[in-house]
Amino acid sequence: MPVWEYKVLPAPTKGVKAPGVKGQDHRFANAIEVLMNDMAASGWEYQRAETLPSTERAGLTGSTTEWRNLLVFRRARHTHLEDFEHELLAAPTALSSEAQDETVVVVEAEDDMSSEAVPSQDEAADAPQSDATFEDGRPKEVKEDS
Repeated sequence: MPVWEYKVLPAPTKGVKAPGVKGQDHRFANAIEVLMNDMAASGWEYQRAETLPSTERAGLTGSTTEWRNLLVFRRARHTHLEDFEHELLAAPTALSSEAQDETVVVVEAEDDMSSEAVPSQDEAADAPQSDATFEDGRPKEVKEDS
């Protein structure tokens, strides 16, 4: 069962000029034709025209009812389940004795910068301290937010 999505657009209020189209009524029909053809090219199917009330503000405290002409279009919406295709997996096969004997060795590489860039606490304690640095070796000009 298809699931539908709808699009509602205001009907044109002015005609559209085109070569060979003469008169206001033909221009108005051309405006609707162009709109409907554009929507059909995008996959939308024309359903109906509706005239519905719209309450709008008039002045500071008043309101009026305006009647709006709308065009209703629909198209089938594809759900994720419809797009899903079932795929059967191949049955597992037994591993050969050679494949079972092979083992995989994973060696983690150490980061070169991690061991050289940061001295250990013993090395930091042995390093000479100057008046221009803190205990951890940073210059005193660097201020920390506390």
